[in-house]
Amino acid sequence: MHKTARSRFRGLLVIGVAGVLAAAGAVTQQASAAEAPAPAAVGADARRVDIPRIAPAIRPPAGARPVGAYVVTQGTQTYTCSGGVFSGASVPEAQLVGTGGRIHHFKGPSWQSLRDNSLITAKKTAESPRPGTIPELLLTVDSHSGTGILGNVAYISRLLTSGGAAPAGACTDGATASVPYGAVYVFWAARR
Repeated sequence: MHKTARSRFRGLLVIGVAGVLAAAGAVTQQASAAEAPAPAAVGADARRVDIPRIAPAIRPPAGARPVGAYVVTQGTQTYTCSGGVFSGASVPEAQLVGTGGRIHHFKGPSWQSLRDNSLITAKKTAESPRPGTIPELLLTVDSHSGTGILGNVAYISRLLTSGGAAPAGACTDGATASVPYGAVYVFWAARR
């Protein structure tokens, strides 16, 4: 029965990734003048995820090269009520799967490979709004731990976002609300 559940999960994941990419239209982007190839999936727990088009305002610097692409399989953005409204920064909690296996995304914001425990944290560099959802982002990595899959990542793109926006309406200070979201994350190495 375990193999059947795993097969169903894999089937749903493939359908979900295809749906996200089909909704976005073209699935390649140009970081500079040349096409950036989609990273190859490596390992039994890996899945190929194509790189969607990236808005000019949030493209990584020229010469950056993709080292991995991942889709959110389950994720939330959690907001805390302050001054009677849910506003301010959210705290992510997400499971990603992609070209380098599985990654856990959590408070920091941090990303940790479940395959080799390499860990990065990053800060927002630029954003591109999307109506009705959290914005697409370019993040710059500010710390590394370990030398695995995430060891040479310098930038992260959060693309094709859906959901995750702060709830509207009044709330009680200190209350939290976790809002489901989806996205494709692309990890980039700096120019060599």
